[in-house]
Amino acid sequence: MKTRIQFLLLAVSLAALPGILQAQPSAHYAPGVEGIKAATLPPPGFYVRDYNYFYWADQVNDSSGNKIGAADLDAFTYVNLPRLLWITDTKFLGGNVGVDGFLPLVYQQASANPGFNATTFGVGDLFAEGTLSWHLQQFDFAVGSGVDMPTGDSPTKFGPTTKPGLGYWTFMQTAGATWYVDEDKTWAVSALNRFEFNTEQRDIEVTYGDAYTLEWGVSKSVCKEADLGVVGYYQQQVTGDSNGQPLNRVAAVGPEVSCMFPKQMLFISLRYNYEFMAESRAQGNAITLILTKRF
Repeated sequence: MKTRIQFLLLAVSLAALPGILQAQPSAHYAPGVEGIKAATLPPPGFYVRDYNYFYWADQVNDSSGNKIGAADLDAFTYVNLPRLLWITDTKFLGGNVGVDGFLPLVYQQASANPGFNATTFGVGDLFAEGTLSWHLQQFDFAVGSGVDMPTGDSPTKFGPTTKPGLGYWTFMQTAGATWYVDEDKTWAVSALNRFEFNTEQRDIEVTYGDAYTLEWGVSKSVCKEADLGVVGYYQQQVTGDSNGQPLNRVAAVGPEVSCMFPKQMLFISLRYNYEFMAESRAQGNAITLILTKRF
């Protein structure tokens, strides 16, 4: 539950494939941003966390998960997201009250046959969130409620776009847990659930379907300052778009390494996710590098 990232993976096949319409991912949230101990929020304090998110794809799949050969997709997204996170000493229902927010900077490049080629760099949609977090002997729990605001430049027509804003409000509810298997807390299993409710897109008057995201991780502490683990995600559109596009879903898995430098109060994590399944959307790869500084 460490963050939310603006992610605008491209529906490039909308115009590229005659007779075939591809559904664009309806989630504001980019799966794969979180990994091991995803449901563990830090102790009270003020944190600045810088996310560097890279996504690239060279294929678009149909609703059966098969590559659409005519798409000839080449897409790349980089998001830099400085996030402000404040976990307070204030308690509610026994948990620490927290607030966080960010405004992402998004670079996107995409091309597809026939004739689509675009590159943009701009400010994405503003996000703000309130959280509650609990730290028990063998478990961490976290819940949150947040909203994406359509502050970024958004598409004005249905079709391929690299604009950094989606053009609609999204209300997200989050709940997750981390279980420390052994008493020394060297093994951890985490699961983080998110559900997003979308409003109507302001320009093209389409309401994209609501989305569910699960992110999971299994990790082992190899020393006091480092964790190694396996992470993954599953994201699915659970209600249909108002214009009748097919539902989309995606799943991925990959490794993660996380390190901390206590004297500098600095934390670094690096993860890679390989998407092994995708339906009605692009299928690709994601790398996330996160730097966290406590003040």
